[in-house]
Amino acid sequence: MKMKLLVTGSGGLIGSAMVEYFCSHFDEVHGIDNNMRETFFGPNGDTTSTQSRLTSRYKNFIPHSIDIRDKEIEDLFLQHKFSGIVHCAAQPSHDLAAKIPNLDFSVNANGTLNLLENMRQHCPDATFVYLSTNKVYGDQPNLLPLKELDTRWEYKDLVDQSGIKETMSIDQCIHSLFGVSKIAADLLVQEYGRNFGLNTSCLRGGCLTGPSHKGVELHGFLSYLVKANVQEIPYTIFGYKGKQVRDNIHSLDVAKLVEQIFAKPNHGEVFNIGGGKSNACSMIEAISKIEKLSGIKMNSSYSDVARVGDHICYYSDLSKIKEFYPSWDITIPLDQIFEEIYMQSKLDS
Repeated sequence: MKMKLLVTGSGGLIGSAMVEYFCSHFDEVHGIDNNMRETFFGPNGDTTSTQSRLTSRYKNFIPHSIDIRDKEIEDLFLQHKFSGIVHCAAQPSHDLAAKIPNLDFSVNANGTLNLLENMRQHCPDATFVYLSTNKVYGDQPNLLPLKELDTRWEYKDLVDQSGIKETMSIDQCIHSLFGVSKIAADLLVQEYGRNFGLNTSCLRGGCLTGPSHKGVELHGFLSYLVKANVQEIPYTIFGYKGKQVRDNIHSLDVAKLVEQIFAKPNHGEVFNIGGGKSNACSMIEAISKIEKLSGIKMNSSYSDVARVGDHICYYSDLSKIKEFYPSWDITIPLDQIFEEIYMQSKLDS
C-alpha cells in the first residue's frame, strides 16, 4: 500500500517545508492550497510561485486547489487513505482577523473540524499534526514579572527564564480574534485525540520562519523585517520600546519534529514549538542584526500603540518536546536564519 501524506497550506512557509522534507519519505505527498493567502494579504501574499516550484521539483507532489472548509475535502479523503496529515492552512494574521472575523473563524476553526472529522471517518489510523500558535495564550505571558534590559524585556523570575510552558492558562485574558479561532481549532485537535483516541498533536508555534516565508506587514515578523530593510520599506515598531522578544525557529526544524511525531504519535498532546531562549531576539536586536548584514539603515518609526494581545516577552520552553522526543533539538541557530532570509530577500528584490 502506498504511503500518502496530506499537507494543508502547502504553498505557505511551513506547508512547503513539509512537502520538501517529506517527499523523500512518502510515496505521495498531496498538498491543499487555494491561494487564499492572496485574498488575505494581496499580491504580496500570493503562493502560486511556491506551488509551481514544488510541482516542478517533486514528481510525487500532487497539488489540489481546494478550500479546507468545502465538501471536496471528503472526496479527497475517500480517494486516498492518508497515513499522515500536517495541517498548516490558516488565516494567520493576528491583526487582520479583527477586520474579517467570520472568515477568520470559518477557515481556522471550521476548516480544522472538517479535516478532523474526515480523518475520523476515513483514515482513523493516520497521524494528524496541527500547526497551532502561541497566540492561544493571549496576553497571559505579559502577566509574568518582567525586567527591562538595554535592548530587550526579560522574565524577572528565574523560574520563568526557561520560557513559556504548555501549562500556562489560556483563560481570562485578551487574545485577539485570531487567537480565539486558533484556540477553537487547537481544542478540537486535542479533543479528537483524547476523546476519540486518534493520533493528534498541536504545535503551538512561536515565530516560525525561514527563507521561503513570504512575510507581510500583518504576518511574518522576521521575514517582513528583513524584506523591509533590504527593499528600504518604511517599517513601524508597535509599542514596548521595540524591546518585545520573540523566539525564532527555522521551518526545517519544525519538519524534523513532525517526523518524530509520525514515528511516535500521541493522543491530543500540545507542544510549545519555537526557537527557545537561544534563538530569541527583540525587535531592536533584530533590526541591528539585519543592518549589520545588509549595510542598510532601517527606515523605521515608532508607535506607542502596541498590537492588541501582543506579547512583551515570549520564548518557548522546549522541555516537554525533549521529554517526548529526546533526539530532537534546534539545529539552525538564529544567525544562520538571518543569513538565509537575507540572501533570499536579496534574490527577491
